[in-house]
Amino acid sequence: MPQDERDDALAPDNRDFVTALASGLEVILAFDEAHPRMTLSEVAARTGMNRARARRFLLTLHALGYVRKQQRYFELAPRVLQLGYAFLSANDYRSVIQQVLEDITEACGESSSLGVLDSDEVIYVARSSSRHRLMAITLSVGTRLPAAHTSMGRVLLAQLPDEELDAWLERAVLEKHTEKTITDKAELRKCILKVRQQGYAIADQELDSGLRSIAVPAFDANGKLLGAINISTNAARISHETLMEQYLPLLQEKSRLIRTSIS
Repeated sequence: MPQDERDDALAPDNRDFVTALASGLEVILAFDEAHPRMTLSEVAARTGMNRARARRFLLTLHALGYVRKQQRYFELAPRVLQLGYAFLSANDYRSVIQQVLEDITEACGESSSLGVLDSDEVIYVARSSSRHRLMAITLSVGTRLPAAHTSMGRVLLAQLPDEELDAWLERAVLEKHTEKTITDKAELRKCILKVRQQGYAIADQELDSGLRSIAVPAFDANGKLLGAINISTNAARISHETLMEQYLPLLQEKSRLIRTSIS
């Protein structure tokens, strides 16, 4: 979220802040790939709510069609997709972005995505998948990955002013995923500043062994940041040289196309 939007955000203790709505969304977000079905107790534990409070929200979401209940277990219902579709529908550039990503995949045979920064994570908001399986998890629209260890995340962090970047780094928790993961904050800051200077980021097997990716920022015609676009591939198949000599020019070309196509 841009700084000016955060400045206008209500504090939780503001009289206009609707705690019930915030809690309901928190319950929805408690479900993920690792927790697709949960009992009441599990939902309460993941959200930090007591059982009675969690039960009220789950039953309300069930009544509204956003949650399904099967005996002791709760899971998200397909209607939740409408929430994500509302975001995509509100951004009329989605068809242009999707076509660009598909063109990238056709050109290089690799998966390409658009991601946006949300706190400590990158959210995939558009994706064109290749036939190659890159990670143990399935990457799709809505997937969240740690911004610190992904090429898209570092591109997006590089767009932050120094003050915001330092605040982000101060609160960030850097987990070690592989032997190559950068967990030192000073080193990560240096890396992000280099990304800012050069205009692209490469993440080489920091999040998942064998996963290598490159990303560049995507702006509209007015200079507004839309997100970051990337190409992700397998390090055993694609060398660092190929990333630089073939994939980076391709991404830069498509980034320029996005800038001239979206106002």
